[in-house]
Amino acid sequence: MTHREKLDFIASSAERAGCRILKDEPLAAHTSVRTGGKCDLMIFAPSSEEAARLYFQCKDIGLYTMMLGNGSNVLFTDDGFRGAVISAESGKDGISCDGETLTAPAGAQLSALCKAALDNGLTGLEFAYGIPGTVGGAVYMNAGAYGGEIKGVIESVRAVLPSGKVKDFTPDELKLGYRTSRFAESGEVIVSAAFRLERGNKDDIKAKMEELIKRRHDRQPLEYPSFGSAFKRPEGTYAGLVIEQSGLKGATVGRAQISPKHANFIINLGGATSSDIIELIELTRRTVKEKTGYLLEPEVRLIPLKPVK
Repeated sequence: MTHREKLDFIASSAERAGCRILKDEPLAAHTSVRTGGKCDLMIFAPSSEEAARLYFQCKDIGLYTMMLGNGSNVLFTDDGFRGAVISAESGKDGISCDGETLTAPAGAQLSALCKAALDNGLTGLEFAYGIPGTVGGAVYMNAGAYGGEIKGVIESVRAVLPSGKVKDFTPDELKLGYRTSRFAESGEVIVSAAFRLERGNKDDIKAKMEELIKRRHDRQPLEYPSFGSAFKRPEGTYAGLVIEQSGLKGATVGRAQISPKHANFIINLGGATSSDIIELIELTRRTVKEKTGYLLEPEVRLIPLKPVK
């Protein structure tokens, strides 16, 4: 099949499954930093299971594809994405509670999971309130903040393997590390996750969530589009600290800027391109290495165009 025939085949399959489809869709509308070129085909599946099925169907016919959550840790090039981007549209309705365990589909918003924990008087997820992204994305990168991380509350993860088999993974099988998991390389697609929490006082849980949200607003440039943290934490220090020590706070390339408020945030001042951001990332890495000896590792994933063969 030609590239166009592959796109038409997947679009027809997705339509039959009740998916929402957008063609030549600007990816800037679907990433938290608000940059990126057009995608040939964007598919919004009604469930995480359907999203996984379509993902592997794309793989089977050789169509370049990827799963996308909230787009908070991805950077698409200005040229766009020559293939299919698949997202699961799952809301809070898919979240269930059984005793002290919350189970959520991969496409559910992490904020909705945290609110469900509050509603059920369960503590342990307060650290995640305010982290942008979906449940699947949080598991994929072992999201964390303020001393907590997904690794500390995960009970199991259900994923679809490339063979089509569904498997439930135990915490030990997930290979959760600092901003990584087995899913970064396994080719498996997360469809749901279960979290083991503890009983707590609703007023205390709510107060902690509100405290952490206030800290985010006070210390982070949430008024601008960004990825959240742009770089992973170097061993023995903090990315924001070494960037500031290198004199880069407020540095700009085009309309992309290292935030004067928090140096580990690259913000879109309005009209920034992905090329601006890429250049600023490289400038930051190069300067920090020269000034401090630390080589920063980006937390964001750069998604290439991948030309059609």
